[in-house]
Amino acid sequence: MTSITIGFIGVGAALLLLVLRVPIAVALGSVSLIGIMEITSPKAALGVISSTPFNFIGNWSLTAVPMFLLMGYVCTTTGLTNGLFRAMRIFLARLPGGLAVTGVAACALFASASGSSVATASAMARIAVPEMLKHKYDSGLASGVIAASGTLGSLIPPSILMVLYGIYAEVSIGQLFLAGFIPGLLSAGIYISMIVMRCWLKPSLAGASNETYSTREKLHALREVWPLPVLIFSVLGGIFAGLFSPTEAGAIGALVSLFIAFTRNQLTWPAFRQAVVHTVIGTSSIFAILIGTLFFTRFLALSRLPTEMSDFVLAATGGNPYLIILGVSVIYIILGMFVESIGLMLLTLPILLPLVNGADMNLIWFGIIVIKLLEIGLITPPIGLNVYVIKGALGSSVPIQKIFQGVTWFLVMDVLTLLLLVAFPILSLWLPALMWR
Repeated sequence: MTSITIGFIGVGAALLLLVLRVPIAVALGSVSLIGIMEITSPKAALGVISSTPFNFIGNWSLTAVPMFLLMGYVCTTTGLTNGLFRAMRIFLARLPGGLAVTGVAACALFASASGSSVATASAMARIAVPEMLKHKYDSGLASGVIAASGTLGSLIPPSILMVLYGIYAEVSIGQLFLAGFIPGLLSAGIYISMIVMRCWLKPSLAGASNETYSTREKLHALREVWPLPVLIFSVLGGIFAGLFSPTEAGAIGALVSLFIAFTRNQLTWPAFRQAVVHTVIGTSSIFAILIGTLFFTRFLALSRLPTEMSDFVLAATGGNPYLIILGVSVIYIILGMFVESIGLMLLTLPILLPLVNGADMNLIWFGIIVIKLLEIGLITPPIGLNVYVIKGALGSSVPIQKIFQGVTWFLVMDVLTLLLLVAFPILSLWLPALMWR
């Protein structure tokens, strides 16, 4: 059996194990161990297992992962995000579909701080969806907007996915952060435009809002919500001003979040302990996936499968980047229904990066497209992870079919955004080029 054949069998076995819900670290690690043994020898396989994890996890850039996670968990456990939806509602509720628009804005801010689409969808579903249902909003719109908007944190920096992509693809994390700004805001803006247009044309989708708020109430709302934008802009501003690196920014963000919570008398021992526990669990999970992916990368490199596939695809497409992106999109949207974002990205990058490099595509631009595709996968039927998170948070109040129906409009908007990002790379590359001249 040739090494390439073993590589194909290994990829198929890994995908089968993932569909069967075997943890991704276990699936990739076990397939890689057996594959390396078949291609080389048991001794070589054991040598990879003993040396590779320590050398990789010692990468200084990976310290950003637990620090950004800690920043997000401190924000949630200490209540820094509690007034977010109410504050956004005061300023946006008068628009057609104002509460749904509020949901988009609140999710974008929450997700950019927490770095987790699933956490954002779960938290905001409990806050925003009941409020919209109380005001006679269509249940599909109310639930769909939170399922879709929860994904926005992947593009709006700081983003754990961007950190991991930057490390794996060996590109600047700071440039990735900058590159995600316009696509993230564009995604949110297209969501909002669609909601306003639909609710203006069909007012029955959203109950009429006659609420008015005084200047005093607006100022009070700003006092409730200021910690999140201050935290995010202090971290990103420091990166872009050159005061600290993106890796150091994670520690700065965690420190600033603790300081803000302390000054607001919200930093209790139980909240801090809970944030640390969640951070340790989340970091362990991500690092286990990273190690499994690293084994898989070594296995694929020994099999020469990525090189052979890259040569084949480049020959078949003539190196046309748009045809390559079309193929990548199909792969990500299908696999995104079954595999969570971090695992899917790390699973596919060992195969895709040689192809992208061979086609001489910009890795920053490609990274933004990949992250947008991962967002789409989170809400794609029949197994969009965020949809089931929303269902779990809402219980029986909204049927799962209604949530998928509501999310369809947002999927169409995501495809539109993706087409714009592919057709106009400048949307992703203008800010990095401006700052890194």
